[in-house]
Amino acid sequence: MGAQLRVYKRRIKSVTATKKITKAMEMIAASRIVKAQRQVAASTPYATELTRAVTAVATGSTTNHALTTEVETPTRAAILLITSDRGLAGGYSANALKAAEQLTERLRGEGKEVDAYIVGRKGVSYYGFRERKVTESWTGFTDNPTYADAKMVAAPLIAAIEKDTAEGGVDELHIVFTEFISMLTQTPVQKRLLPLSLEKAKEETATKGEILPLFDFEPSAEDVLDALLPRYVESRIYNALLQAAASKHAATRRAMKSATDNAGELIKSLSRLANAARQAEITQEISEIVGGASALADATAGSDK
Repeated sequence: MGAQLRVYKRRIKSVTATKKITKAMEMIAASRIVKAQRQVAASTPYATELTRAVTAVATGSTTNHALTTEVETPTRAAILLITSDRGLAGGYSANALKAAEQLTERLRGEGKEVDAYIVGRKGVSYYGFRERKVTESWTGFTDNPTYADAKMVAAPLIAAIEKDTAEGGVDELHIVFTEFISMLTQTPVQKRLLPLSLEKAKEETATKGEILPLFDFEPSAEDVLDALLPRYVESRIYNALLQAAASKHAATRRAMKSATDNAGELIKSLSRLANAARQAEITQEISEIVGGASALADATAGSDK
């Protein structure tokens, strides 16, 4: 019984230490969510207005540009997948990877080759374990991305969309990331960044009751689109990185809270078992004492006779 009690005490001590760690991680994630939410709220209006400006320029001109002109028979597409550098976030990275797999299968079903661009160690490890080709990858900044990180990610993608497919370029650019909706809801989404769907943008503008402004282009609409292309891609990628970071922190907080609660329940269960083992040990000791006293009394009575 004594050995069993020691085992329970060791397990309680171990689970208690784990509970302290998960509780601390939950509090850290909760504090980071607030900052991430503010960054998302600050970046979204700029990305939205920039998309609106690009739409206005494209609809007001007849210029064929990589930003707005769809290839008749696209043969190659790029997918930017945003995952996390760390685990302990429930199904956050797994859900993003699943969404990327579905998009890849759909594009390949349409007869397109797919180039993978990956942000985050989880995505890099996933593709590396399966020996899949990764065109380019970035790690180390998913928890707290900056605009400089977005520019670094956007540079090879912009270069690829500007190249001809025969030279290794792509006709389409897609992005897969986890959209932050609320503290409890984060949804993996698939979006096509380039070429920009003007019809969809017009429908969204009409739905909101907005009217696109009229512009005069100096020196030309093509030069304006050339200037807007990198900023559009960078702003969209930056917003996606921030959304993904906020989603990751929310998923970590939720996972760590669940782990902390489970550790508390396990401690209660082990404490009950330890108490039962202690009671059994005490009962056994009392029984041994009573048995010894009874035997001693019988021996004494026998010697008196």
